[in-house]
Amino acid sequence: MLSEATLNYGERAARALLGVDSLYRRESKDEDGLVVVDMSHGALQPAPYAEYADAIAAWQELKRDAAGLPEADRRRYYDQLCESTLAFMQWRSAGLPFADQLGRFLHVPAAPASEAELDALRQELRTLLNALGYTGDLEAQAAAWQTRNRVAPDEIADTLATLCDEAWDRTEQVLHIPAPKSDGMQVTGVSGVAFNARCNYLERKVELNIDPVLTRPGLKHLAVHECYPGHYVQFKLREVLYAEGKAPADNLLSVVNTASSSPFEGIADHGLFLLDWIDGDDDRVQHALTRYRSGIGTVAAWKLHALGEPDSAVRDWLRANALVGGEGWVDNRIRFIAAPARAVLIWSYWWGQGAVTSAYNAVPPEHRPKYLQYLYGRMHSLQTLTLFEA
Repeated sequence: MLSEATLNYGERAARALLGVDSLYRRESKDEDGLVVVDMSHGALQPAPYAEYADAIAAWQELKRDAAGLPEADRRRYYDQLCESTLAFMQWRSAGLPFADQLGRFLHVPAAPASEAELDALRQELRTLLNALGYTGDLEAQAAAWQTRNRVAPDEIADTLATLCDEAWDRTEQVLHIPAPKSDGMQVTGVSGVAFNARCNYLERKVELNIDPVLTRPGLKHLAVHECYPGHYVQFKLREVLYAEGKAPADNLLSVVNTASSSPFEGIADHGLFLLDWIDGDDDRVQHALTRYRSGIGTVAAWKLHALGEPDSAVRDWLRANALVGGEGWVDNRIRFIAAPARAVLIWSYWWGQGAVTSAYNAVPPEHRPKYLQYLYGRMHSLQTLTLFEA
């Protein structure tokens, strides 16, 4: 149980986040904002910042106060949240180099995935595809794998809905969902967007991008990531625990460009491991592809924003290295990384799952149910994932 001091601090932090979000939306005209989900439904009012100087002063005070919180993991998390938010405001008010945005927003190394890391993933894919009987070079093998596993466009919605139904049942075996299944997500197809899929929690919709080529293993990954035990379960537990007085108010907000971004995506990507739902090598291929495409996404974003390479050259590089997904995937990745306000977020996918899976596996099996409450019940940075005390 978190202390009263931390619950009170969370209320201040939530209002301060909403205040920065309101200020940012006013000056940038960015309709998506900094706070992309607000589950308070208007109950939390934004701090009334007239300009960034006011907000910076308030967040410097919050950063000082975070040092006095009783729980070690909350001291660390809120200190990093404050640093992320101060860096974001510095970027908006005075400018901040891309490498510094990456390091200070997300608290990860300011570098893209290395060629050695990408080569290791290519070799992993090669080994798996060889074992499955595919021939030719890696690009030909991946294309043949995609063709064999492709889901016909008119079957996509039903396939994903069936996978979501099984994912809910499997999640209930390891982590109780405090809602009836009827509260869960419904699938709706979208086109021309900057994401593969998105959990629109407030409307209970999975918005699925139908432009890329979609496979059954890929849809299975999305069912777990966007729904159960991924983003829907994250939001549901945070909402319920706050209502029960067991979690801070900032649990009600989903914020981009911050210390919690990588764990947020990592918890969702860890879902197949949590559910023990990797059925064979096709799922292993999908996992390696997911990792690989996150990695090349970081390289593409680095080329675009740190090195200043033209959009056309970055697009060509992505197309040459994508392996699967087709032109629709290249289009949505370019949209995703091109917007300066979202440019660093691809790193949250690259760093998140490995950190979450490593932290979870380090917990003795008898303590993992309690660890899941710790993992889902409060906001995390990459560094607080390992500060659990049984």
